[in-house]
Amino acid sequence: MSNHRHIFVPVILASIVSLGLAGCGSRADAPTNDTANEPVSVEITTGQAVIRPIPSYIEATGNLASDEQTDVAPAVGGKIAEVNFDIGTYVNQGDVLVRLDPQDANIRLEQARSQLEQQRQAVQQAEAAIEQSIAALRQTQARLGVGDGETFQIRDFSQVRSTTAQLELAERELQRAERLLETGDISRAIYDQRRAQRDALLGQLDESRSNAAVAIRAINTAQSQVATSRAAANGARAAIRTSEAQVSQAQKAVADTIVRAPISGYIADRAVSVGEFISPNTPNAKIATLVRTSTLRVRIDVSEQDVSKVATGQGISVQTSAYPDRSFAGRIVRIAPSLDQQSRTLSVEAEIQNVDGLLKPGQFATVRITQSKPEPAVMIPVTAVRSDGAVHRVFVVKDGAVREQLVQLGLLENDMIQVKQGVIEGDVIATSNLNLLSDGVFVRQ
Repeated sequence: MSNHRHIFVPVILASIVSLGLAGCGSRADAPTNDTANEPVSVEITTGQAVIRPIPSYIEATGNLASDEQTDVAPAVGGKIAEVNFDIGTYVNQGDVLVRLDPQDANIRLEQARSQLEQQRQAVQQAEAAIEQSIAALRQTQARLGVGDGETFQIRDFSQVRSTTAQLELAERELQRAERLLETGDISRAIYDQRRAQRDALLGQLDESRSNAAVAIRAINTAQSQVATSRAAANGARAAIRTSEAQVSQAQKAVADTIVRAPISGYIADRAVSVGEFISPNTPNAKIATLVRTSTLRVRIDVSEQDVSKVATGQGISVQTSAYPDRSFAGRIVRIAPSLDQQSRTLSVEAEIQNVDGLLKPGQFATVRITQSKPEPAVMIPVTAVRSDGAVHRVFVVKDGAVREQLVQLGLLENDMIQVKQGVIEGDVIATSNLNLLSDGVFVRQ
């Protein structure tokens, strides 16, 4: 962009009149008795219309908008206990806007914490039951000589093994006694004794097998108790996780009773007062509207023939009626990918740094997109223009008199202003005492 100040036609509306009134400090010569027959003339200073190159630009209009705007709403319902803002208040991100009554939220938090403590105690009890069940299982396994993961068989029971061995010996002794009885080498009484021993061992074997079956059931029972205790402990741990989540939710609910500013900016709307009850489930449950104005956006529509003249990163100047003597610099940041089918225009969005906060969202703005190639323009001193409202006029000096000429103005470059229509290069123009001039008035320099 040019380093010169670019100010539009409204810039001179107020300034030119005062300049004309001031003039050069001289006043019109009053006729005397000696010059009663001479025409009245006004003493003036003059300037000349010249051709100078000025920056070319594309001009458009648009409305200023905030860089970001958000409606702030509570995450939980409750009675409003404190409001720390009003319309126009500037707040920083994280500042407390509203405090809700936290009593209900604190009660729910204590309930959740109590439930969590109960679940933790249940886990401790389940873990103690697991230890007891495992201890009982280890005792049974040790008595039977069985390790973890091993399958216990009845024949492996020590009493069964011992009785089986004795029974096998008794069977052999009985068979030997039968052969000796047939040959007459032993008496019948000895044979009956061997048989009675064998039969007694058969009974002992059945008893040992029964004892082994009881032991197996004891192992199975102990293992089942361990599994049941572990399942109970797992369930209690799951309940702890659920209770912890409930505590976290309750803690968040307590924290949410304090509503903070999500961004830094100004309060544009206040929708609540102390004592009101507000709920996020009701429509339009906002407490305030917050706008960020440190950066403003302006969207303009560029005609189809100028599409090739705009690009992202291009500098712009913005002017509003509130500050006619000041322009604000900005930059094009976004360009629509296609033209509007109805208007055949391209939407372009620019950003303006509003550090001083002078500009406000919603203001109407005139935007100029500066082009790289300057254009020649007819320039005259700004003091040569007299403005009456939206009408601008100059007084061209010719043959000792002035000719009033309505003009169309353009860019202001320091103390020179562009004339788009009404003056040509080389014209001599009055630059002082404009309030005393009218068409045909004689002047002297």
